[in-house]
Amino acid sequence: MIGASHHCQSLHCLAFLVAGLLISLPTGTITAKAEDSSSIISRFQEYLRINTAQPNPSYYEAADFISSQAKSLSLDVQILEFAKGKPLLLLKWAGTNPALSSILLNSHTDVVPAEHHKWNHPPFDAHLDPSTGHIYARGSQDMKCVGIQYLEAIRKLQASGFRPLRTVYLTFVPDEEIGGHDGVEKLADSDTFKNMNVGIVLDEGLASPTESYRIFYGERSPWWLVIKATGAPGHGAKLYDNTAMENLMKSIESIRRFRASQFDLIKSGHFAEGEVTSVNMAFLKAGTPSPTGFVMNLQPSEASAGFDIRVPPTADEAALERRILEEWAPASRNMTFELGQFKQRATMRDKYGKPLITSSYSSNPWWRLLEKAVKDANGKLAKPEIFPAATDSRYFRELGLPAIGFSPMANTPVLLHDHNEFLNKDEYLRGISMYESIIKAYASYVEPTKDEASRDEL
Repeated sequence: MIGASHHCQSLHCLAFLVAGLLISLPTGTITAKAEDSSSIISRFQEYLRINTAQPNPSYYEAADFISSQAKSLSLDVQILEFAKGKPLLLLKWAGTNPALSSILLNSHTDVVPAEHHKWNHPPFDAHLDPSTGHIYARGSQDMKCVGIQYLEAIRKLQASGFRPLRTVYLTFVPDEEIGGHDGVEKLADSDTFKNMNVGIVLDEGLASPTESYRIFYGERSPWWLVIKATGAPGHGAKLYDNTAMENLMKSIESIRRFRASQFDLIKSGHFAEGEVTSVNMAFLKAGTPSPTGFVMNLQPSEASAGFDIRVPPTADEAALERRILEEWAPASRNMTFELGQFKQRATMRDKYGKPLITSSYSSNPWWRLLEKAVKDANGKLAKPEIFPAATDSRYFRELGLPAIGFSPMANTPVLLHDHNEFLNKDEYLRGISMYESIIKAYASYVEPTKDEASRDEL
């Protein structure tokens, strides 16, 4: 009994000792993760609060913020300015084998304007709703989230002691929302870019309402078309043929029927949005202005309309051109293109004459690596898609480079360019883990030798 009592007392002492350790030591451990998550979210909010909305984005303020974050990670920082007032940040995480092709993580710093009075929270306050965890801000989905997630993923990789084999570049570029002409288009055409020896580009994707992340291997090319009809002016009460308005309305009706046929393909469930040609009217211009509006008893001699056409890389480009010339703007109805050409027409083929598509098959090692990296981080990928709009990726694909669109936002409604754009903080944090896995896989990749590749095929 004495031995048992002594043993019991020892157990009590041990219990008190363990309890004391639990009280004194783990406090920092328990709160460290929360504090870390809090600081990560704070950095995201800080970036979101910088108003980089077109047409007057605060580019230099954004550049200062990104530069400070990059320097905290000991990344090389280079500021390029292909157009005055539009800084482009090029960050570099040097790899141990610079002979290998590099990884480029691209994001744009500008965002579209917001109608402040139609938001539940000011669009540049980065309000965090404590009840839902949603962070409301313009750019929370498109695409400030991705740019900062790149940096946070590198922060975590550095903390783990990882060193990249391949050099990793990050670009924070201006003007994507207005075409990217003074941003990525000029970067891609520069000697700086040629010297970067890029092998793969990651760029933006879209949010996914489901648990699977969306991934994009191509995108639709924008054809911005303005057509003009002319006709003899006349009294508002007179009925006669070939008026400007009549000719234009015939074209609009023809375009409407084509639009409906494409929309029906989506509604059938057999085609995704990015696989059809979309046409939407952007403006309609006609009439003779007066001090109170328009002259109502005068039929105008000119009328024009603008259309935003998005063409998938799989479309028959020549057939669409014929449709425009023969049905939508035929010379027989006094129809012309404004300035005799497309207002804007993005190319649909790369410099080698191939469609602007990145292979989504396992033969593409970059695609295969990304799929595995997402799976390793406990993520799921949806079926590969063609991006329904245009991104900066097209300028890289035009050079023949593989470019993949990916924004890790699952269980999230698509709200880019919409009111009350938001991203949940937990989805944001989870996205960092996805990029951590992807960057590690990409930066560690070594192409197999011919003998190794032959063995794999066997």
